[in-house]
Amino acid sequence: MFYLIIVLFVLGYTAIAFEQHLPVDKAAIALITGALIWVCIALGGDTVYVAPSFQEYLHTHRDATVIDFVTRHELAGHLGKIGEILFYLLGVMTIVEIIESHGGFSLFPKIIKTAKKVKLIWLFSFLTFFLSAVLDNLTITIVMITLMWKMISSNSTRCFYAAMIVIAANAGGACSPIGNVTTLMLWNGGQVSAWNIILQLFVPSLICMLVPLIVISLGMKGEAVPPSLTDNTKSQAPTTDRERWIILLSGIGGLILVPVFKSATQLPPYMGVIFVLSVMWMMIEILHRKKQKECKIRLSLPEILKKIDTPAIFFFLGILLAVAGLKTAGHLYIAGNFLSEKVHNIYAINLLIGMLSSVVDNVPLVAGAMGMYEIVTPEAWAAVSNPTQAAYLKHFVADGSFWELLAYSAGNGGSILIIGSSAGVAAMNFAKIEFNWYLKKISLLVLAGYLAGFAAYFLIVK
Repeated sequence: MFYLIIVLFVLGYTAIAFEQHLPVDKAAIALITGALIWVCIALGGDTVYVAPSFQEYLHTHRDATVIDFVTRHELAGHLGKIGEILFYLLGVMTIVEIIESHGGFSLFPKIIKTAKKVKLIWLFSFLTFFLSAVLDNLTITIVMITLMWKMISSNSTRCFYAAMIVIAANAGGACSPIGNVTTLMLWNGGQVSAWNIILQLFVPSLICMLVPLIVISLGMKGEAVPPSLTDNTKSQAPTTDRERWIILLSGIGGLILVPVFKSATQLPPYMGVIFVLSVMWMMIEILHRKKQKECKIRLSLPEILKKIDTPAIFFFLGILLAVAGLKTAGHLYIAGNFLSEKVHNIYAINLLIGMLSSVVDNVPLVAGAMGMYEIVTPEAWAAVSNPTQAAYLKHFVADGSFWELLAYSAGNGGSILIIGSSAGVAAMNFAKIEFNWYLKKISLLVLAGYLAGFAAYFLIVK
């Protein structure tokens, strides 16, 4: 069963990577992979478990059976942590969809006045960078590409803009605790704190974006020509500009305050998002109380919830269940020991993770790394007498270099290839970017920016 679990994970992951060539959604593949791995764990008996957690459980629960360990200890514990992430994502996606349904994002073209290509690409890049630090990078990528489509008619120019939007979205998300799923997982797990991840990764992530932006903007000349205006380019949301501004500022402002909510109350981040969502729900009910019934229904939360990308939630559930299974069965424990003994360099390990995230999804990579390495408490680190070992373990304390670099590498490394992040895949669909075009025109620029940001972090820490 131990080796069958590995086979199931590899087959499931391969199927997810080649989803476009299969008639099955990746969410279904992820769910069945996670479910089958836990079936193998339940049926495998004590021959499966090599992780210390199993022996510790048997030592403290002498009459316990294998299924007790699986259901009451491991599965229940993992589902609690996974649930926190999924409820957070569901809340954020709902808030973003409220803003979109009310036409809040349609206000941005009114703010951007310039038509010069160079200024536009810098504006789009920085706007995407900062917005993705507050909202999730996938949503911001789709929103910004939609806005870009309304302002630029040239297909060749659109591809460069869309590529920079992907790079900026991933870079902005990597330096924020709520910017993408991977940093959220690390923040939620206690590996990093909100303000520290911003302070440590803002400059490296900014450099990662600036290197390709500078090179691409050197080839930008002239002014962008917008497509022919039609009635379809206008927002169809039955709201006034005043209502759009209220919803936009409330949504973005509320999400910005989530880390403050966590610091003030010590409650998990998803509770802050639930609080913001409940306030916005009451707000839209009050705003539309005097409108016609048809309009009220269209802008009501039950109607907005129908637009949520539910398969994405199930995809994360399946992936996180599968990785949790590998941790319970001991695979990640073995892999972590191997890397610690053979590589024993946190910079090399994270550089490798960043490269891998350009090919495979960064969620299981980060989940796997979190399973391989435990957070070292300050007391445990201080108790180590060997100076070399103590210096190594210091990287794994909360807000240690390993966790910060993991957030940077997994977030920005996904931009090296267009298929390396959900934002990139969205750009392929919405902006019609071809894999080969991105590989030839953009990948090396992103790699240069990724390495430059990595070096910047090293210099900052040293």
